[in-house]
Amino acid sequence: MIVATARRPKPPRRLAGPGLRGYKRRVFVSIHKRPVAMAVQRTFSILKPDVTRRNLTGAVNARIEAAGLRIIAQKRVHMTRAQAETFYGVHRERPFFGELVEMMTAAPVVVQVLEGEDAILAYRAVMGATNPEKADAGTIRKDFAISMGENSVHGSDAPETAAQEIAQWFAGNEIVG
Repeated sequence: MIVATARRPKPPRRLAGPGLRGYKRRVFVSIHKRPVAMAVQRTFSILKPDVTRRNLTGAVNARIEAAGLRIIAQKRVHMTRAQAETFYGVHRERPFFGELVEMMTAAPVVVQVLEGEDAILAYRAVMGATNPEKADAGTIRKDFAISMGENSVHGSDAPETAAQEIAQWFAGNEIVG
């Protein structure tokens, strides 16, 4: 009689090293038996006035959550002119800056922190292209944006930007992931 014994699987390893600081790392084994690291990141999101005015916050958040991102902090605020000018300060010299500030202060917005595997790229994929006419079908901007100026959502473009934007709107104890 032959008896088979089961081997206990090894727990996932944690990766560390330069360039990985600030992210939790999870290791998965690919079909080729090589470890694949997935970064759990945080990113910043704004549901803009065109979304809140039309009561689409639930629909937009459903898309975000369906993409595997968790909303770990959220608040509805009426952005002041000073807050908008600070937040969009990188665009100060661009011709659309004044219009952007006016639009962002015209009605409440929902600011939120999202968390998930490669959250920055994942959220940018769900948002779609800035110009809704060029956005892929099924993205937030393709389905909900009114125009390029009223494009429904904002998302961070890099880990450093995400950290700055999150810090502008949330105290550490408000993020409860």
